[in-house]
Amino acid sequence: MLILGLTGSIGMGKSTTAKLFMEAGVPVYDADAAVHQLYEGEAAPAIEAAFPGTTAGGKVDRAKLSARVVHDPAAMKQLEQIVHPMLGASRQKFFADAEAAGHPVVVVDVPLLFETGGEKRVDAVVVVTTSPELQRERVLARGTMDAAKLDAIIAKQMPDSEKRKRADFIVDTSHGLDPVQARIRDILAEVVKMPKRRA
Repeated sequence: MLILGLTGSIGMGKSTTAKLFMEAGVPVYDADAAVHQLYEGEAAPAIEAAFPGTTAGGKVDRAKLSARVVHDPAAMKQLEQIVHPMLGASRQKFFADAEAAGHPVVVVDVPLLFETGGEKRVDAVVVVTTSPELQRERVLARGTMDAAKLDAIIAKQMPDSEKRKRADFIVDTSHGLDPVQARIRDILAEVVKMPKRRA
């Protein structure tokens, strides 16, 4: 079974691309959704023990937790030590289930794939991209953040140009869904011919 890493900066259309991979019959592991799930159950007691007052009703209060760890590298590291092993286990279960079901390819959707060295754990990397203008327009249209916050997030992420350089496949979402669907079909046809290369 081949593992495709799917990544792309904020507002590039990664979630939409992940959905289209699913519609093409490819199982997708969404790292962010997996963290959400852990925060609503398994990880909550350990997080409450490490950071008292950051959970309510057996679920992590993301705003409180974020306020507690965001400017404190040691706390952030402590949180990662709690969450990463659980995430690893959930990812392994996803792989095992997909392999047992006979899927030739799975997709792992990881926003910070390159930033966390995740490209070593996949066989090929798909980078989702669009123009900087369209990226800003999409993110600001969501109404969940202002331009300053968007700039801060973009500054923290690896530049899109660098991601594209390191990609095996690029999906450009600038021109609507049809070209993206066609590109996904091409990638799936191509990737099954590739050798496995993950460490």
